[in-house]
Amino acid sequence: MSNPIKLSLVNPQRFPFFYGYVVLIIGSIGILASIPGQTIGVSVFTDPVKDALGLTRNQFSNAYMIGTLLSSALVARAGVWFDAYGARYVAFFATLLLGASLLVFSVSVEISETIKRALNIQSWSVPFLLITLLFFLIRFSGQGVLTMASRNMIMMWFKKNRGKINSISSITVSLGFSSAPILLNWLIDDHGWAMSWQIMALSLFIFCICILQLYRNRPEDFDLLPDGAEKKELDQEAEEIETHFTLKEAKKTRAFWMFGLVLAFNSFYVTGFTFHIVSIFGSQDYTKSEAIAVFLPMSVIAIFVSTLCNILSDYINHKIYLFIMLLAGVLASLGLLILSQPIGVYFLVGGLGTMGGLFAVINAVTWPSFFGRKHLGYISGKVMSFLVIGSAVAPSLFSYCYTSLGSYKYISYITLTFLLFLIVGSIGVKKPQ
Repeated sequence: MSNPIKLSLVNPQRFPFFYGYVVLIIGSIGILASIPGQTIGVSVFTDPVKDALGLTRNQFSNAYMIGTLLSSALVARAGVWFDAYGARYVAFFATLLLGASLLVFSVSVEISETIKRALNIQSWSVPFLLITLLFFLIRFSGQGVLTMASRNMIMMWFKKNRGKINSISSITVSLGFSSAPILLNWLIDDHGWAMSWQIMALSLFIFCICILQLYRNRPEDFDLLPDGAEKKELDQEAEEIETHFTLKEAKKTRAFWMFGLVLAFNSFYVTGFTFHIVSIFGSQDYTKSEAIAVFLPMSVIAIFVSTLCNILSDYINHKIYLFIMLLAGVLASLGLLILSQPIGVYFLVGGLGTMGGLFAVINAVTWPSFFGRKHLGYISGKVMSFLVIGSAVAPSLFSYCYTSLGSYKYISYITLTFLLFLIVGSIGVKKPQ
């Protein structure tokens, strides 16, 4: 970096304490800022927006799928941008794009009607194509780039204490994500869905200024070391032992694929469940409020699991987390299968909460621990493309199971089969370092 503090008044070298703790706070806020582009942020808008645009549930889900799939093609490239330009500029432009996309989304009905009048056609294809483009923009900038850049930046500033630091970030993010549906639902009830998106867009534009002032790419840019260590304290032998894998080298290991695919499964299942949560519980005679309320116990479990496992991650083999996450996926799948029974809700909440907690650990701590920091952006960007693809196909697959087969439970047969494949494939996983 020629000038790592350009356009900023903040210099990490002059801070009275280690600047990594500032990075921890602002990076965690950055992950929370991606909520409008995450499924948990979109799901609350699903019913009012599809009705306003005159789209069916399947059409809306398909637009979400296509837009998300298109974004997956560019997410891996964003990892290259992260390695080349750093978290600061990548996160800034991602946040700017996300905010601008939400503004356009807020007037999507007006834009759709204008296009229909100009072309003299009355077809669902106009709003469908419009929101497909908008879903591409918010999924790429929010779920993909902003999340990846913010999380990787935190991990760049810490090494020995990565797990402990990530536990703090995970608690903040879990609380924010779990409360988001409730807060967004309140915002929509009070101001309408269009104004709610405009309020979020304005908040993102303000956060852009915070990014330029406080985001910093890595401690070495300021002659600092991870964890705030002094140069004389640096364990040279440990540094020499650590290997920095390229993406090509990482893809040759079984660990890359098994950990990447279990994260993709989590993204698939959580996205499909969250996107249709009101409909899923409604099919079993639960109210909208009761459906949204399950996020609270899920977040409590996720926070407990992520805190404990983050702290232990500095000392134990991450392969244990892989198998726990797979078993949690089995539990969640069984929960959806028997949701008509009260125990099904407990299975769903327990399984999804455990998966969510472990996702926060594996997606942040495992990649730098397994493959080093030098090519972290490229490697995590590739993994992020797996997650985006998983989240892309989930809403449509869930929707078709319900509209064509009459129940969401049939999705469980697919997920349980996939999990069995991952369990068998994960037996031979070893840490690459």
